[in-house]
Amino acid sequence: MAELRTEEEQVEALKRWWKENGISLIAGVAIAAAGVLGWNAWQNYQENQASAASARYQHLINLTAGTQLDDASIAEARELVVEITDNHGKTLYADLARLIDARLAVAQENPAEARAALEAVIDASGRDYVKGLARLRLARLQVADGDAEAALATLEAGVPEALSAQRAEVRGDAYHALGRDGDAGEAWREALDLAEARDQPLYGVQLKLDNLGLDHQGVDS
Repeated sequence: MAELRTEEEQVEALKRWWKENGISLIAGVAIAAAGVLGWNAWQNYQENQASAASARYQHLINLTAGTQLDDASIAEARELVVEITDNHGKTLYADLARLIDARLAVAQENPAEARAALEAVIDASGRDYVKGLARLRLARLQVADGDAEAALATLEAGVPEALSAQRAEVRGDAYHALGRDGDAGEAWREALDLAEARDQPLYGVQLKLDNLGLDHQGVDS
């Protein structure tokens, strides 16, 4: 009988506990289930967005793959850049699309728009390598536009070590544009040394040194 009373007491205690806590327990389970479903829906949305961004970027690559682009292809490609950056602005695809847009703007002989595209990458991207690549390209444009001092400042703003050889080359270009051929030669030799150390091809730099009458070691040739 004692065991029976104990079981009955346990049942009654369970009933009381359920009466007091059952609703909140059900609500908690419902909230947890909703959270899981919501998370899964968010994950699916993110995956779909990534797939859409990848598909649009691949289409952009296909449009701009040729060396000779007609006006219609450039116009379509630049509209696609706007679509990618508007809909997928925080993704790597948007950063890369802006880099392509800068190249297309140069092809249209519109350096102001090219600079704007590169500055947008620098301002919006959270990826140091991509920002550094944009700074390199912006510095090259600034040298070509006759603003070598601005190019040097752009390079000083931050280019990662992985791009140090290219950074040294563009620095040399800026110095040469300023008539500082000694500094230019030193920078170009540094570029060659860094490229060799990293086993990276760097074309045209030796020719720049040759034009200054210098060899790789800085000796007059």
